[in-house]
Amino acid sequence: MREKRQAIYDATTLGIPKMLLLGLQHMFAMFGATILVPILVNSDFHGEGLSIQVTLFFAGIGTLLFHILSKLKVPAFLGSSFAFLGGFKMVADLDTGIFATMSYGEKLPYACGGIVVAGLLYVILAFIIKAVGVKRVMRFLPPVVTGPIIICIGLSLVPSAIQNAEKNWPLALIALAVVIIFNIWGKGMLKIIPILLGVVISYVCALIFYKLGMTNSDGSAIFDFAPVAAASWVGMPKFIIAKFDLSAILVMAPIALATMMEHVGDISAISATTGNNFVEDPGLHRTLMGDGLATTLAAMFGGPANTTYGENTGVLELSRVYDPRVIRLAAIYAIILSFIPKVADIFGSMPTAIIGGISFILYGMISAIGVRNVVENKVDFTKSRNLIIAALILVCGLGFTNGITFVVGSTSITLTSLAIAAIVGIILNAILPGNDYEFGKNPSGDINRGVSFNNPIEEEEK
Repeated sequence: MREKRQAIYDATTLGIPKMLLLGLQHMFAMFGATILVPILVNSDFHGEGLSIQVTLFFAGIGTLLFHILSKLKVPAFLGSSFAFLGGFKMVADLDTGIFATMSYGEKLPYACGGIVVAGLLYVILAFIIKAVGVKRVMRFLPPVVTGPIIICIGLSLVPSAIQNAEKNWPLALIALAVVIIFNIWGKGMLKIIPILLGVVISYVCALIFYKLGMTNSDGSAIFDFAPVAAASWVGMPKFIIAKFDLSAILVMAPIALATMMEHVGDISAISATTGNNFVEDPGLHRTLMGDGLATTLAAMFGGPANTTYGENTGVLELSRVYDPRVIRLAAIYAIILSFIPKVADIFGSMPTAIIGGISFILYGMISAIGVRNVVENKVDFTKSRNLIIAALILVCGLGFTNGITFVVGSTSITLTSLAIAAIVGIILNAILPGNDYEFGKNPSGDINRGVSFNNPIEEEEK
């Protein structure tokens, strides 16, 4: 078996030039997935959604904030969370109460307001963990609850992926094939960035089709380069201020159950990869606090929720460089890139069919990861309580397609399917006897707790 290279905890020993290159490598590994979230949200908001520039800016700022709050010890990069895609789509589709007459662009700040509250739930959980301990808290959020919720998040998005792919199936299939090929057969760094490669390669193919005179299935042009031509090379990100409405909050806040568990899984994975127990030092309460405040800050000014990334763990395992300063360099690069509108608009001009092809596998993978969550944590479905909890979460999450709308006083409130599913799951888990989940008893299962797409790369036998 090939011996592992010696881990590097102090990247300055490599010299400043190599350290700068490692930071750039780390940023590009996170880049594809980070910018894909605003691209997908823009599709649901008909071009009036999240800004790529704002997303990159707060990925960088959020990562630096996370590092400060975690005592500069944890080598984690915070990128855009895919888990909230379903929530964005639900807010875009709201047509009751104050949302009845709103444009898509007017709904966006309310979606961000819901994420602000979701981020604050991290902070509340952090204080509770600090006060009573992680094992007691996790009993209320076992995989039998979080796994089916993640499954619902993915499946609720599937129709959107099909609609986008139908615009140009050849392009969609190219994007899909590239992601699959590099995810399965890619080596080294190429295996870490399948989404970025899928975007870039299918974009190049789309340019070739465009030059050859091909059009989408409805006869429209594959590209519209007018915004790219008009964009400047240097410019400020276009921030917006979040707004708050109870219906939007009830859409977004329950999704934090899945993303908080994703955070727990990623911190566990980073701990296992680097040989440091970050759950104990600086403590899970500190890392949750950093992630939550980074999410709240980003959403307050028009960015998506931040989250720790499985891709981050993959790059750490690949490079064997565990110095958090390299990650902070990657964050600084992301901030710098956020002030280059031309680059953002080039990616923003991506054909809808490519978005469909990428999301075709992405949304399915979210659901599959929910299944993995259940399997890796060895949820026993011979127990009636577990079957009942999972069954009712799935029925509520997929059955209440229009949610439940009711009026309190003069305010119209909508509980979406995911909110109903989360409430039902948590209550049933709390009241039904037989809850035997204990965090830390199955470390490999604890690592797979959320929407993370890349596990650490295993060393190949030679």
